[in-house]
Amino acid sequence: MAGRYVITKDERGDFRFALVAANGQTVAVSAPFRTKPACVNGIESVRRIAADATIDDRTVPATAT
Repeated sequence: MAGRYVITKDERGDFRFALVAANGQTVAVSAPFRTKPACVNGIESVRRIAADATIDDRTVPATAT
């Protein structure tokens, strides 16, 4: 089973999506969206962008020169 996007409505009435792995673990949660179509658009944006995203690790200290 592949991962899935789960859309929910929060206590303020905003929509959010969570990316949930096949094992049921939540991998990421979105920022709030005012409308459901905007939330679905956010999912589509992640699908397009994340497939080729690089890792920008900012936890590694800079090397001394």
